[in-house]
Amino acid sequence: MRVSRRAFVDSAVAAGVGVACGNVFGTTALAQRRPDVSLAQRFQDLSRHFIFEYYAWYGMNPIEHWDEADRRPPIDVASNYMPRLGAYDSKSTRVMEQHARWMKDTGAGAINVSWWGRGSSVDRLIPSLMDVMSAHDIRVTFHLEPYRDRHALSYADDVEYLIRQYGDKRRWDCFLLLRDERGRRGPVFKSFRTIVPPTTTDCHGLVSDVKDYADDMTWRAQTDRVRSTFAQDFDHVTLLADSLDWSRTKASGFDGIAVYDNSVRPGTWRDCADACTAHDIVFSFNINPGFDAIVRRTVERDSCYVPPEIEPEAASRYEWTRSRDLAAAARASERRITESFDTTIALQSDSGLSNARRGFFLVYINSFNEWHEGHQFEPMKDSGDLSREERAIGYHNPNDGRYRLNALKRLLAGVM
Repeated sequence: MRVSRRAFVDSAVAAGVGVACGNVFGTTALAQRRPDVSLAQRFQDLSRHFIFEYYAWYGMNPIEHWDEADRRPPIDVASNYMPRLGAYDSKSTRVMEQHARWMKDTGAGAINVSWWGRGSSVDRLIPSLMDVMSAHDIRVTFHLEPYRDRHALSYADDVEYLIRQYGDKRRWDCFLLLRDERGRRGPVFKSFRTIVPPTTTDCHGLVSDVKDYADDMTWRAQTDRVRSTFAQDFDHVTLLADSLDWSRTKASGFDGIAVYDNSVRPGTWRDCADACTAHDIVFSFNINPGFDAIVRRTVERDSCYVPPEIEPEAASRYEWTRSRDLAAAARASERRITESFDTTIALQSDSGLSNARRGFFLVYINSFNEWHEGHQFEPMKDSGDLSREERAIGYHNPNDGRYRLNALKRLLAGVM
């Protein structure tokens, strides 16, 4: 069964669920760092705490995902950027090997695989992917996607399946077991569309049920079951929800939040961290280059669809055929990478906030290869290397297609 791609508007955060970051408790002080103790001293496995969001859903035989939003691969792909590898197949060992080399070179030590349920095309290639990642000393964990409407009811079973299938059966060769500051180890799982509202109202005022809604008691039964199942196996199983609803996240039994949406700007994160601390939950904000998603070419009449804007700068600012505008867009994206990196490090090192108090540190990198949304760190073709046919599509490829990966490598080197 083919599962449609997750659009950014499906995010519980992007849809406006819960509390928006910013002005939660008014103006707050800057983070109080711990300059006497470096991250590398606090966490002996520091590279494992920087985790690439990874997508293994691309196919060319048959075509999968490259043809979203009316695109026609291999020249016309579902992205504003042409990958350096072209329209590739995630099942290819050659592709996995190249991905592993690129990721390892940055200093990051783990990937978070977008997982779409047992028996899905992604699930079937996990053994091969883990073989490659193990050979490159990269650990693997999982991001549970909303692969069916009532996915909350399968949460505990899914977590147990992933641990048994890809941890136990492989003798833990590359399954991520994260250490906290005290050296206690355990798996960590993130989930998407976890805390969503029971109903939604569209642009026409039509109210409808949210099909994948689950109340807090349902989630709490699932998270409690996960911890009961593995109470004798790990010091702790860390469960994170993509949510800005602190109260429901806490009530549902999650350890904290891991915000996926790159449109939640770093300048608002301090207030989010304060709110998490007040509710005694942890937080993870990602390193990201912004957001530049594809736009639908065909929009139904009376549709509520609104084309996404580029983050951190408005799309109207750039003429994508001009080298100087490509350079300006790349500079803006690199500034977002640096800002998001500095902000998440500062907040997670703040002795007054929940993460430092608990000895917890975790940074997702969003993303290695979510090409539809344009926030990939995977190298793009240099603009000068685009073919005439590719140039005619109007891709946003930068002058240097490796600039994001290089920027990340420099930043990680500073803390490793």
